[in-house]
Amino acid sequence: MASLLLCLSVLFGLPHFSSAITRHYKFDIRLQNVTRLCHTKSIVTVNGQYPGPKLIAREGDRVIVKVTNQVSNNITIHWHGIRQLQSGWADGPAYITQCPIQTGRSYVYNFTITGQRGTLFYHAHISWLRATVHGPIIILPKLGVPYPFAKPYKEVPMIFGEWFNEDTEVVISQALQTGGAPNVSEAYTINGLPGPLYNCSAKDTFKLKVKPGKTYLLRIINAALNDELFFSIANHSITIVEVDANYVKPFATKTLLITPGQTTNVLLKARPNSPNSRFLMEARPYATGLGTFDNTTTAGLLEYENTGISSGNLPLLRPKLPALNDTAYATNFTNKLRSLASAQYPAKVPQTVDRKFFFTVGLGTSPCPTNQTCQGPNGTKFAASVNNISFALPSTALLQAHFFGQQNKVFTADFPKRPLFPFNYTGTPPNNTFVNNATKTVVLPYNTSVELVMQDTSIQGIESHPLHLHGFNFFVVGQGFGNYDQTKDPSKFNLVDPVERNTIGVPAGGWVAIRFFADNPGVWFMHCHIEIHISWGLRMAWVVMDGELPSQKLPPPPADLPMC
Repeated sequence: MASLLLCLSVLFGLPHFSSAITRHYKFDIRLQNVTRLCHTKSIVTVNGQYPGPKLIAREGDRVIVKVTNQVSNNITIHWHGIRQLQSGWADGPAYITQCPIQTGRSYVYNFTITGQRGTLFYHAHISWLRATVHGPIIILPKLGVPYPFAKPYKEVPMIFGEWFNEDTEVVISQALQTGGAPNVSEAYTINGLPGPLYNCSAKDTFKLKVKPGKTYLLRIINAALNDELFFSIANHSITIVEVDANYVKPFATKTLLITPGQTTNVLLKARPNSPNSRFLMEARPYATGLGTFDNTTTAGLLEYENTGISSGNLPLLRPKLPALNDTAYATNFTNKLRSLASAQYPAKVPQTVDRKFFFTVGLGTSPCPTNQTCQGPNGTKFAASVNNISFALPSTALLQAHFFGQQNKVFTADFPKRPLFPFNYTGTPPNNTFVNNATKTVVLPYNTSVELVMQDTSIQGIESHPLHLHGFNFFVVGQGFGNYDQTKDPSKFNLVDPVERNTIGVPAGGWVAIRFFADNPGVWFMHCHIEIHISWGLRMAWVVMDGELPSQKLPPPPADLPMC
């Protein structure tokens, strides 16, 4: 009988008897005319959709995505948060693990989802094309494995984005040329729609219809280019159950904070009876820097079914969001996040550390070229750096150079583990704010346990920086304000149930400490997920070695790997 059931499951794909499978997707990168705010422009999309189509898989599945570039821009796709164990060639950041896919060419991304379940997302990882090239990755648990919370009635992806009336490639090109800050967006969006609080957008509103008494899982993604966001639903609380595809100890809140690059799953319990109201779901920025930003608010509608009253005649209620600069609320929310740390989902925090690093992250300046007028501070150009190194992208992908033993021609392995010139990081900034430009990396032996403290600086003003690490999850063991004290602060670290993430905000005027195991051979990017900061150079790379030669442990590059 068991043999018969096995045969039937193979023949007919019966879900109750199938295990991990291979899922195939085709992504055509092409232009599509889209109208928002009564402004029509041609944008770069996946399969003509904005946001892009859902990528759905289960833990353990193999995913194969053929990406074909039909636009004039070079393109890459990053599968944000996928660990890419032994599949670094599929990670996607341009000039780090691959050269871009050129016009008319294709590349097949091939990876297996190992030990992960929850919500992640994919996005373009070159220039500012992420503005419109992004979409959700939904990783379901293995068949027969339940969620560690009540099964929801329905699951709904909600992607926050930014809408620019201008071409974002023109926006960043102008900013880099002049050295000044870029123009800000005209609107934020929920699933590509600005919502009723903007002019000419009443019809471009995301609507969530709910049944009384039902529980909904909202898969929330921040794909905005440059802004952290507060989010709240009028007269409703939500329960946080997962961040960055890692389960957390559930807690209820009225408002959540989500930085660019982060994902958060929440449970929304609808009221037992249909209320005679409609409810706005709003998101607006949490802003900490000195520069200009888009201070508008996007909104969607939460509507109950079967109210018996025309929705247009129901009162519309708005949530109360924190102030735009409410760092106290942001800190309190972040401090509530804890790993589930259960027998089934343990928190495997490094208890001892092999290598310790201290990185300053923040803004700086570069000299204005001769015979040019620049719009940065005091006639300079804005720049950004890690330990005062503004990372210069090479013309050959780092992983390619690493694999073929050509690293000496492309990058160096002498990235400083501490600032070369210490100063009062959150106090009066030094007189010299110029950064150094170089392509430097940190080289780690395989399975090294790492502790990294990232410190914000006051150069050009304190500001929060959401740092994303490719290839790894990490545990957030501590954070605070002011300058990190290496004598006193480690005693406060949480090594029991710290939250596990792939993107974390370095507090404005403060520091955050993370720990991880370097258990993934390859070359892995780390950068601020505020797009202007990465464009200015707030990025670096880790090289993880397993053996004397990379080719001993890493698979060779695919035959269709794009070449520069």
